[in-house]
Amino acid sequence: MADFTVTLPSLGDDAGDSAKVSFTYVDEGDSIDVDEDLIEMVTDKATFNVPCPKAGTVKKLLVSEDDVVKVGDPICILDV
Repeated sequence: MADFTVTLPSLGDDAGDSAKVSFTYVDEGDSIDVDEDLIEMVTDKATFNVPCPKAGTVKKLLVSEDDVVKVGDPICILDV
Protein backbone atom coordinates (compact mmCIF):
# COMPACT_ATOMS: atom_id res chain seq x y z
CA MET A 1 0.00 0.00 0.00
CA ALA A 2 1.08 3.61 -0.58
CA ASP A 3 0.50 6.91 1.16
CA PHE A 4 -1.78 9.48 -0.48
CA THR A 5 -2.15 13.00 0.95
CA VAL A 6 -5.63 14.51 0.70
CA THR A 7 -5.61 18.31 0.42
CA LEU A 8 -8.37 20.88 0.78
CA PRO A 9 -9.80 21.42 -2.71
CA SER A 10 -10.76 24.77 -4.19
CA LEU A 11 -13.76 26.25 -2.43
CA GLY A 12 -15.05 28.19 -5.43
CA ASP A 13 -14.70 31.84 -6.36
CA ASP A 14 -17.18 33.14 -3.79
CA ALA A 15 -15.94 31.12 -0.81
CA GLY A 16 -12.41 32.45 -0.47
CA ASP A 17 -9.23 30.50 0.10
CA SER A 18 -9.72 29.07 3.59
CA ALA A 19 -12.34 27.41 5.76
CA LYS A 20 -12.78 26.19 9.33
CA VAL A 21 -13.12 22.50 10.17
CA SER A 22 -16.46 22.06 11.91
CA PHE A 23 -16.63 18.25 12.08
CA THR A 24 -14.50 15.22 11.21
CA TYR A 25 -16.35 12.16 9.93
CA VAL A 26 -13.36 9.81 10.25
CA ASP A 27 -10.74 8.81 12.77
CA GLU A 28 -7.29 7.37 12.24
CA GLY A 29 -7.58 3.70 11.31
CA ASP A 30 -11.01 4.06 9.67
CA SER A 31 -11.58 2.62 6.20
CA ILE A 32 -13.13 5.02 3.71
CA ASP A 33 -14.48 4.72 0.17
CA VAL A 34 -14.29 7.14 -2.73
CA ASP A 35 -16.70 10.08 -2.30
CA GLU A 36 -17.40 9.34 1.39
CA ASP A 37 -17.26 12.49 3.52
CA LEU A 38 -13.97 13.16 5.33
CA ILE A 39 -14.66 16.48 7.02
CA GLU A 40 -17.24 19.26 7.18
CA MET A 41 -15.91 22.77 6.49
CA VAL A 42 -17.48 26.17 7.17
CA THR A 43 -16.82 29.54 5.55
CA ASP A 44 -18.66 32.78 6.21
CA LYS A 45 -20.84 31.97 3.19
CA ALA A 46 -21.33 28.18 3.18
CA THR A 47 -20.99 24.82 4.89
CA PHE A 48 -19.74 21.92 2.79
CA ASN A 49 -18.32 18.42 3.07
CA VAL A 50 -14.97 17.36 1.65
CA PRO A 51 -15.30 13.94 -0.04
CA CYS A 52 -12.53 11.39 -0.13
CA PRO A 53 -10.85 11.23 -3.57
CA LYS A 54 -9.56 7.64 -3.14
CA ALA A 55 -10.51 4.55 -1.18
CA GLY A 56 -8.20 3.52 1.64
CA THR A 57 -7.52 3.67 5.36
CA VAL A 58 -7.03 6.92 7.25
CA LYS A 59 -3.39 6.70 8.32
CA LYS A 60 -3.14 10.18 9.86
CA LEU A 61 -5.74 12.90 10.33
CA LEU A 62 -3.93 16.24 10.00
CA VAL A 63 -6.76 18.58 11.04
CA SER A 64 -9.01 18.91 14.08
CA GLU A 65 -12.30 20.66 14.72
CA ASP A 66 -11.94 24.47 14.71
CA ASP A 67 -8.70 24.40 12.65
CA VAL A 68 -8.59 26.93 9.82
CA VAL A 69 -7.34 25.28 6.64
CA LYS A 70 -6.26 26.96 3.39
CA VAL A 71 -6.90 25.58 -0.09
CA GLY A 72 -4.15 23.11 -0.91
CA ASP A 73 -3.29 22.38 2.74
CA PRO A 74 -3.13 18.68 3.65
CA ILE A 75 -6.10 17.30 5.61
CA CYS A 76 -5.20 13.65 6.00
CA ILE A 77 -2.94 10.87 4.80
CA LEU A 78 -4.53 7.73 3.41
CA ASP A 79 -3.03 4.31 3.01
CA VAL A 80 -4.32 3.37 -0.46
